[in-house]
Amino acid sequence: MSEIKVAIADDHQIFRKGVILSMRPYTNIKFVMEAENGEDLLAKIPEAMPDVVLCDLKMPIKDGIDTTKMITKNFPNVRVIILTMYEDERFVGHLMDCGAAGYLLKNTEPAEIKRAIMDVMRTGFYLNPFVNKVLIKKNYSKQKFNPSLTSEVVLSEREKEVLTLVCMEFTAAEIASKMDISARTVEAIKDRLMERFGVKNSVGLVFYAMKNSLID
Repeated sequence: MSEIKVAIADDHQIFRKGVILSMRPYTNIKFVMEAENGEDLLAKIPEAMPDVVLCDLKMPIKDGIDTTKMITKNFPNVRVIILTMYEDERFVGHLMDCGAAGYLLKNTEPAEIKRAIMDVMRTGFYLNPFVNKVLIKKNYSKQKFNPSLTSEVVLSEREKEVLTLVCMEFTAAEIASKMDISARTVEAIKDRLMERFGVKNSVGLVFYAMKNSLID
């Protein structure tokens, strides 16, 4: 396959640079453009004309959902692969409906990112087990999920305190002792936060909290 031109849109420069660096061994993949948000990406596409865009979901000014819709409409030959921390299955179905060609999580290995880029160039889409599970279940079509990435996350004082202590690497038992509540209550609060944020473990909670400035 000839050289594939790739763009990456993410509001964290260190993440963009890390992805680009990790893909250097694959000499047929050339990064031709970086963007800090969807608006920046859409402005640069006409000049760079990438074949594939790796696009984050939550970005300032214009998020990945609206950006995917605009690329699909205005640049139909550009394939969009979502590269995000959001593990919520409903996002997958919604983004595929919006025209995304693939959906990857940010803990994806470089080899899979490379495979996704190659597949969308060959077939127009990339289906990994995570996406397959969603498409088989078809939950997204039943729920008519219309996600918003710009709405403010509001936490109760207790939720914020638990989240802060999780980010400080305290265990559930230690948090329970500090807050004078039961460890079961701590776990219930953590479970509720993970469900709200679309993550699966404490590491995901910390990543989400830091990215969205939910703790002081």
